[in-house]
Amino acid sequence: MEKDWTWSLKELYEGFDSPAFKKDMEEAAKEIARIKAWAAENFASRDNAQSKIEEFIRALQGMEKFQKIGSFCHLSISTNSEDAIAIKNQDVFQQMITEMSLPQVMFEKFVAETADLDSMIEKSALLKEHSFYLKEIQADAKYMLSEKEEALLAKMRNTGSTAWNKSKEQLTSTMEVIVLIDGKEQTMSLSMARNLAREEKAEVREAAYKAELASYKQVDKAVASALNAIKGEVITVAKLRGYSSPLEMTVKQSRMDMETLNAMLSAMKDFLPVFHKYYRKKAEILGYQNGLPWHGILAPVGSVSMKFTVEEAADFIVKNFNDFNEELGKFAREAFDNRWLDIFPRHGKRGGAFCSGVPQLRQCRILSNFDGSFDAMLTLAHELGHGYHGRCLKDASYLNMRYPMPLAETASTFCETLVARAALKTATPEEAYVIRENDIAGNSAIIVDIYSRFLFEDELFRRRENGSLSVNELNELMVESQKQAYGDGLDHNQLNPGMWINKPHYYYAARNYYNFPYAYGQLFALGLYAIYLQEGNSFLPKYKSLLAATGMNNVADVGKLVGINVREKAFWVQSLKVIEDEIKEFIK
Repeated sequence: MEKDWTWSLKELYEGFDSPAFKKDMEEAAKEIARIKAWAAENFASRDNAQSKIEEFIRALQGMEKFQKIGSFCHLSISTNSEDAIAIKNQDVFQQMITEMSLPQVMFEKFVAETADLDSMIEKSALLKEHSFYLKEIQADAKYMLSEKEEALLAKMRNTGSTAWNKSKEQLTSTMEVIVLIDGKEQTMSLSMARNLAREEKAEVREAAYKAELASYKQVDKAVASALNAIKGEVITVAKLRGYSSPLEMTVKQSRMDMETLNAMLSAMKDFLPVFHKYYRKKAEILGYQNGLPWHGILAPVGSVSMKFTVEEAADFIVKNFNDFNEELGKFAREAFDNRWLDIFPRHGKRGGAFCSGVPQLRQCRILSNFDGSFDAMLTLAHELGHGYHGRCLKDASYLNMRYPMPLAETASTFCETLVARAALKTATPEEAYVIRENDIAGNSAIIVDIYSRFLFEDELFRRRENGSLSVNELNELMVESQKQAYGDGLDHNQLNPGMWINKPHYYYAARNYYNFPYAYGQLFALGLYAIYLQEGNSFLPKYKSLLAATGMNNVADVGKLVGINVREKAFWVQSLKVIEDEIKEFIK
């Protein structure tokens, strides 16, 4: 019997009409009402401040059990964007959760105005456990609005940025792309068409590329409206809170500082010419004269085709995870064996890949659009790394599980690096050539394409200050960003102006600039991998402790745990030199 490679959600609920789901929805509503009433009564005065803070923390911890409602809705919609029942229940739950914004703000203001918080923390085991969480609230207090304004913002998001994002996801996951292959028209989803970028036949890659660009005309105006609305909301909120820009807001919310971001971006910009050389060499290998066309970026090279079934990919990943750490390998096998993954693309399923933690079960669910390529296998390793990161936080308090965006890509990229490097050990010379090129292609995407996405989003925010951007303006801005990042490595007549449509990261109002964290994760992981090569098995406890610490530290302090100074450009240069050496070897 063939294995079912869709994920199982029955561990959450049997369905939206199940007694357990209905019961949890009712209990969640009651608990939120109770917390609202308690907060209104208790935060009106400052007597017994310590016990009030402790009581509210316990209430927030108790809300963890209801998060599986949101997970069930989100995961159901991710694989079927036309699931009307899931969409309706998600709307109801999100409306319910916004009712928590008022007591949450009351609590945060209460904490911010507690002058003797440090002494309270010293006297209470519960507060000591949550000291980072509480002190972060105090530090961010200046960006808080009034209680009524915060509550209103939370409610308005449901019909604002959240609704626009849902609309965009539904449009792009259900659009049809017609690709001409061997003289026959084939209709497929956007994810399936984009997967053809790794096909061996150049004519298939080019046909898919042209079909992708043509298909965007079905939805570009509607998606542009969504993008303009979301970015407009973010700009408004950033100004209201007192940030100088959405970038400053994002950096601070990422527990980062501009010194670190600028050091990394400066190093990336300095190394762009190195990546341009790689793209020109690949263009030469594939027979292109004016640089690499967009549809050649992911084209396979070499004399062997490295394809994997899901079973083969799973076995390869588990084996090489085990070689690093048996706990990591056991986790990956558990995920594959217990249907935590939804593997293949299909109509109505969103594109790309993600890992969604389900902390209530101490599990995760992973979505991919697997096409059997070596790169697709690395994507599975990447997402399993996210899941393992969550596993390392399983003993943490619910309030200490949230880690910032740059650190979110650490374990995932490290796991991807493990598998890519391990594959080289048993590869034939022909396979090693393919693996090395694939590794360079992945690194190039993380540095060069991410840089183009950062340029695009940064300029988009600047222009959006003066009004909405048309489809043509967005297309032109995307092309200009790609030209700046890719330089003469790509054929400027064959770029991808519609990349703003298919990348979901631009549409997260709560996670802006979800581009530079990937570069951070890649280069930070390379630094960690270098330490692992030096220290061997003695590195493992440090690595696990580092992941466990990500929910209760800023990014600079997490780096210090392993002797890395992320504020120094030299660190980023050192990691980039590793990639440069690979590119030099490839070109030679």
